[in-house]
Amino acid sequence: MSSWRGDDSHLACHVQVTHLGIVHHFWHHMFMGHLRPPRRLTPADLKGAALDYLDRFAATRARLRQVMLRKIRNSVRAHGDDPAPLITALDDTIQWLEASGFLSDRAYAEARARTLSARGTSRAHIIATLTSKGVETATARAAVDRLSVEFEEPELEAARRYARRRRLGPYRSADEVRAECRDKDLAAMARAGFAGRVARQVIDAEEA
Repeated sequence: MSSWRGDDSHLACHVQVTHLGIVHHFWHHMFMGHLRPPRRLTPADLKGAALDYLDRFAATRARLRQVMLRKIRNSVRAHGDDPAPLITALDDTIQWLEASGFLSDRAYAEARARTLSARGTSRAHIIATLTSKGVETATARAAVDRLSVEFEEPELEAARRYARRRRLGPYRSADEVRAECRDKDLAAMARAGFAGRVARQVIDAEEA
């Protein structure tokens, strides 16, 4: 029995030493600079980097600027370059992207508003979402207003989609439960940003 305990102790010691060796190897490489540093950006690189990001993600002017500034910050910190020429080049790049049609807050807002409305999002919450992404309030409101051109009653349709998804009002399974939950359902619609008139029209509808 003692020989087995001795073997187990030896194995545990070996595992611990191996683990410590791996950890030491990792930190040694990290502090010795063997981990690859961020790519060094030059003003000429910014247009390509911005286009690459826009090719993968829909973005507002504010979001793209935020992403590119982070890339510039990482590059400057790693390579010790002067950030001023890069920031100037970034402003020129964003202007070029907008003039060329690659970057448009209006197009972003209209597409996003359409998607959110289709999911059952209220006008108020669509505007709040767009402005949180850096879209100007006037542009966000215009994007929501445009839904009225494309759809007959976009807010009512969005409210119905929301109620269906949450199983509120006429989308509940039993009439007695529906009656008991009317006030609760109206409160849920209000929290989702729907006006009282629209909420009542959906919740009090005889049929879904």
